[in-house]
Amino acid sequence: MLADKDRIFTNVYGFQDWGLKAAQERGDWDDTKALIARGQDSIIQEIKDSGLRGRGGAGFPTGMKWSFMPKESKDGRPSFLVINADESEPGSCKDREIIRHDPHKLVEGALVAGFAMRARAAYIYIRGEFIREAETLFKAVAEAYDAGLLGKNAAGSGYDFDVFVHRGAGAYICGEETAMIESLEGKKGQPRLKPPFPAGAGLYGCPTTVNNVESIAVVPTILRRGASWFASFGRENNKGTKLFQISGHVNRPCVVEEAMSIPFSELIEKHCGGIRGGKDNLLAVIPGGSSVPLVPAEQIWDCPMDFDGLKELGSGLGTAGVIVMDKSTDVVRAISRISYFYKHESCGQCTPCREGTGWMWRVMERLRTGDAHIDEIDMLQQVTKQVEGHTICALGDAAAWPIQGLIKHFRPELERRIAEAGNLAEAAE
Repeated sequence: MLADKDRIFTNVYGFQDWGLKAAQERGDWDDTKALIARGQDSIIQEIKDSGLRGRGGAGFPTGMKWSFMPKESKDGRPSFLVINADESEPGSCKDREIIRHDPHKLVEGALVAGFAMRARAAYIYIRGEFIREAETLFKAVAEAYDAGLLGKNAAGSGYDFDVFVHRGAGAYICGEETAMIESLEGKKGQPRLKPPFPAGAGLYGCPTTVNNVESIAVVPTILRRGASWFASFGRENNKGTKLFQISGHVNRPCVVEEAMSIPFSELIEKHCGGIRGGKDNLLAVIPGGSSVPLVPAEQIWDCPMDFDGLKELGSGLGTAGVIVMDKSTDVVRAISRISYFYKHESCGQCTPCREGTGWMWRVMERLRTGDAHIDEIDMLQQVTKQVEGHTICALGDAAAWPIQGLIKHFRPELERRIAEAGNLAEAAE
């Protein structure tokens, strides 16, 4: 269990004030000038050494991502940092807590990370529904400007850096990095074809890196405490601490910072007071937000909660939005509901996703009521494979994976419903 002294987010529950003075007492903005004085390459190397991987879902090594940015502008184009605070993934709520209770960690991280990538400014793209959180973030940025920590000669470092907060309009697709850039530019939020990648031509055609809120907010602490401290947590390739968001059928749903690779059982027993109705009542878990496949109870109980551990089970850590389902759950209905969400949020740009998400949801609804033929289970599986990997962004995959997980682990339940509805005989004819 992570010791309190090792927690990065010490105000995640909002017991203290979020303002600048309180944040400074907690250690934020402590000689930021000295962090910046280490130099760009040194900061990027430290983040590489720490083993930090993107906390927004994909888990790409953060330091490596930063190193893709050009070292010097050959044509006078500025560079930008875009921070993804869209957090529209069902089951995820960690960035919201950071912005609501610890916003200065994010603002300081934006300055340090922006400097490391030679960025001119950071744009924080915040989800439209986060009304109070956006208000807090606007105030936190204003506080930092008033204190001379942003703007000209930011934090006395000799570096000029601006932070802009942009409110989205509530579209899930804008959480995808290139759709977010389109939206920031005032266009319809639709993913761009890659290449060019954002590091070559992103926001306003300039070199851009898009990072998650948590990925940026932990940077100053890593630099202050050292890469080896951060790398001391978790298994190889899965380093550091992580905010886990546990919802669903546990006795105490919560957002908690823990070491990577903590076993699922320990996470649930220590922080959530166990499964509702006891361990034997657990049915399945969606371990990384709604877009990853569910994992049955017997497989997940001792699984290390990290990128590789969950990948081995055919799922993923994603944002660590852990959705716990006990045996009272209608698991087919739950996955059908998720299917409806992806149908609703598809931007409609790619045909497999535009047509496939609606088709998959309609079949899921018929499987839910048993009003289907037995061979439609395999047909649905084939369609998910035709959607997965055939779209510009990962929304097609996100729509396909929950259904694939359901068919893989709960096929007998689908067959039972069809049999009970009396459709089994028709299918056999």
